[in-house]
Amino acid sequence: MAVNQALSTYSDMAYATSVVVYIFAMLLYFGEFAYGRPAKATHKRESALVGAGGGSTGDARVGHVEQPHRRPLPERLGGMAVAMTVLGALVHAASLGLRGFATGRVPWGNMYEFGSAICLAAVVAWLVVLLRQLRTERRDATPAQLRGLGGFLLLPMIILLFLSGTVLYAKAAPLQPALQSYWIIIHVSAAIVSSGVLLFAGVASVLFMLRSRYENNPLKMRKFGSRLPTTQALDRMAYRTTVIIFPVWTFAIIAGAIWAEAAWGRFWGWDPKETCSFVAWVVYAAYLHARATAGWRGVRAAWINISGLAVMIFNLFFINIVVAGLHSYAGL
Repeated sequence: MAVNQALSTYSDMAYATSVVVYIFAMLLYFGEFAYGRPAKATHKRESALVGAGGGSTGDARVGHVEQPHRRPLPERLGGMAVAMTVLGALVHAASLGLRGFATGRVPWGNMYEFGSAICLAAVVAWLVVLLRQLRTERRDATPAQLRGLGGFLLLPMIILLFLSGTVLYAKAAPLQPALQSYWIIIHVSAAIVSSGVLLFAGVASVLFMLRSRYENNPLKMRKFGSRLPTTQALDRMAYRTTVIIFPVWTFAIIAGAIWAEAAWGRFWGWDPKETCSFVAWVVYAAYLHARATAGWRGVRAAWINISGLAVMIFNLFFINIVVAGLHSYAGL
């Protein structure tokens, strides 16, 4: 199938636009974070006597004038940051959709598209978690603290998007013969979703370590640590997202093994990509086990989760780019 160059150009433009929007959103998140937690909104009401009189009840009219309340600057910055994140995600999704229509295939056939899809999955996961947390009545973090996490998620994501759009960029083209299988929809989509969600879980564990250091010694990182959610909130975010997405990551590995048997005649061959993916699975299984064990909760479990994030990043860049293997056909 011939590539539609016009749609491909629009896809690249949408990709660049989404990166710019994400950068503005990140700056707004950090702006709210820097200004600290906004004060609780209090609606001021003033009562005024409208009219005077004395005789009858109808001559005296008492009215209440509602003074318009202006939200604090940090709260306004946070609201704009969330709106910009949603806008960026929509433009980002449009870039992937246009790339798919331009090539007539799924838009994750090379490293550029794969990295872009992972970042979109991470943003969507963050927005879902934020919405659920804000709707929860019993929460141990203020809305400002929850929104502040967005900047720390967007920072590594913007770096990945920049690398994907420059170093890893690939022109729109049909799938290589080795990838022309329906398993690319099943296996790779599961890997994309799980990788994006695990990216968010890893960032939550990193912030957990920083908050834990502040709680153990409030004199250190006082201005930074006090604005983060509590260790309980960060630990819960990391654990719940990991425990939800872990079956999807398991399914991605199993689907990859089935695809390998159909393509190469064996389920498992200890290819570098397969090996690193299995190591990541073992690390996250150890994290979930440690999180469920009383003696390994907290800092120890967070370190395991951070190790899982490191393995995923190593798998994404080093294994795919540097190490030669059967999965190298995806190209850059």
